[in-house]
Amino acid sequence: MGQGEASAQGTTMEGDCLSCIKYLMFVFNFFIFLGGSFLLGVGVWVLVDPTGFREIVAANPLLFTGVYIILGMGAMLFLLGFLGCCGAIRENKCLLLFFFMFILLIFLAELAAAILAFIFREHLTREYFTKELKRHYQGYNNTDVFTSTWNAIMTTFDCCGVNSPEDFKDSLFRLINQNHVVPEACCQRASQTGELVYISQEQCLLGNMMFRNNKGCYSAVVDSFELYIYVAGALAIVVLTIELFAMVFAMCLFRGIQ
Repeated sequence: MGQGEASAQGTTMEGDCLSCIKYLMFVFNFFIFLGGSFLLGVGVWVLVDPTGFREIVAANPLLFTGVYIILGMGAMLFLLGFLGCCGAIRENKCLLLFFFMFILLIFLAELAAAILAFIFREHLTREYFTKELKRHYQGYNNTDVFTSTWNAIMTTFDCCGVNSPEDFKDSLFRLINQNHVVPEACCQRASQTGELVYISQEQCLLGNMMFRNNKGCYSAVVDSFELYIYVAGALAIVVLTIELFAMVFAMCLFRGIQ
């Protein structure tokens, strides 16, 4: 085999490899584009829906914030998929460079978030939450974001305090509400005619263990989300790996375009 034939064969193989990367990138980004379009559609529908669903969402601040998060993620995925698809199929170096820079920014932001989460991990301990609960929780002031958030957590997960109802001893709550041992959100509820009602609110507020939730919210939340935490961690690793491969493919295609 002559040097010219070997060179031609090498060029052909390189061309086939670039063609494979090109179509892989297109298919991959097409699915990202569809996912972004779907999320954008859901977010816009919730905001403009004339049937009243918007009012239901708006009544819950957490859900309302979630709608804008969905819109933001949808827009980001839509743009990312568009740049990747067009850059790959048209072999446009400018679009591929934008795609690479966009993925790189997302990758660096995720890496920074992971580093910050590791640095401030002590803020997720029982001791930290207990200290904050004692200092800031007021009990019945739903205009206070900290208090209303804790009330929502305790009623949602049927728990009381961070570790137990004992967390309210020597707290701001007891200072404000001296006749109540625990807040109303700690009281046990039962379903009656389709509605949740307190079993014995008076006895609960006086500290009767039979009528209050005695499990701490830290354990309740961790138990509820333990599986999802592992799934989220695994998903984050998968996403970071995909982003790395996407950047490598984009650069290979960028360098291979004449």
